Amino acid sequence: MKRILFFTGKGGVGKTSVAAAHALKSSKEGKKTLIISTDMAHNLGDLFDMPVGKTEVRVAENLYALEVDVNDMIENEFKNIMQAFANLMGSFNQDGIEMDEFTMMPGMDELFSLLKIQEVYKKSDYERIIVDCAPTGETLSLLKFPELLCWYMDKFFPMGKLAMRVLSPVSKSLFKIQLPDKHAISDIEKLYLELIELQELLKNKAITSVRLVTIPEKMVVEETKRNYMYMKLYNYHVDGVFINRILPKDIDNPFFDEWVAIQKTYIDEIRHCFESVSQYQIPWYDTDLLGLDSINRICEDAFAGSDDLFDIRDSVDGERYEATTNGYAMKLYLPNILKDEVSVNLSGADVIVKIGNYKRNIPMPNTLRGMEVTSARYDEDTLVIQFEKLLEASNES
Repeated sequence: MKRILFFTGKGGVGKTSVAAAHALKSSKEGKKTLIISTDMAHNLGDLFDMPVGKTEVRVAENLYALEVDVNDMIENEFKNIMQAFANLMGSFNQDGIEMDEFTMMPGMDELFSLLKIQEVYKKSDYERIIVDCAPTGETLSLLKFPELLCWYMDKFFPMGKLAMRVLSPVSKSLFKIQLPDKHAISDIEKLYLELIELQELLKNKAITSVRLVTIPEKMVVEETKRNYMYMKLYNYHVDGVFINRILPKDIDNPFFDEWVAIQKTYIDEIRHCFESVSQYQIPWYDTDLLGLDSINRICEDAFAGSDDLFDIRDSVDGERYEATTNGYAMKLYLPNILKDEVSVNLSGADVIVKIGNYKRNIPMPNTLRGMEVTSARYDEDTLVIQFEKLLEASNES
């Protein structure tokens, strides 16, 4: 089965090197592998010490590299989708909207990067796709955007179709707006279905994994813990933590003794906080990692004997539903937070979970509609939201 692996972490921790090491090991196993950079500050070319750009290039046997160029994709690969979006937005804007304006909307770069990954997965013969992501915040935006956009489109489409039927014959003269024509609506509906497929692909634990790269320093470890929690909030499968730049314990220099001790403290903390996730340690090298030989050092030092590196791994479920005596409980695994940091609200048919600056609108399954939230508690790293039948409905039945 094909695999997709996303690598993320705080800027400067070595995500690209770890991702490239995975790609190289995969290619050596005889699997045709593509490494894709979605970071706007691409550096695959620097790492492999060869030109890498918007078209796939062969780096080694079975190994290819690509740096996503969003502007080129919009102009040449997804032009119809962009035009459909522009027509749609023009429905609410009497003066219309320029294509360039729309491409500047937050999230568009992330959306088209993911659509490119989906296209490669569906249409190419690559067996493994390794994704070198931007730093943590941008990666969270990347992975949450399809669900968010799909949620908005789901709310819009019933109105959009009704407006087409009722207002279209008189819209230009009476309302002075231009509704999207049927061809444009068709394109948007295709995008909507594409987004649903994209979500299913990204959250399919048998295909897609997120792997976190960190270093044993306080600020980085804290960000990695938050990153893990947010990935679980959006129900992504995290199955690996890679601790980079570990100093050797036998350095014959008193200057490094304290640093080694500090690193041990944070390595122990990572081991405790991510006990359900596979962990790998990568040494701090004495030279820059440039070229295939350098990348291969990671494979030999950190992945030696790891024949299961690309296996599908079980981990704690991020989101699940369980039947209870009076209804259902929705359980979200949200590690490394305090219960006071979480707020839960019910809005229409959505459960809204907010943690800090991040919010997820979770559409309730049809089974839960007509129920109300009777309690929400944080129990051993898990948010448990209890749904029960409304009292009126129970009496009527």
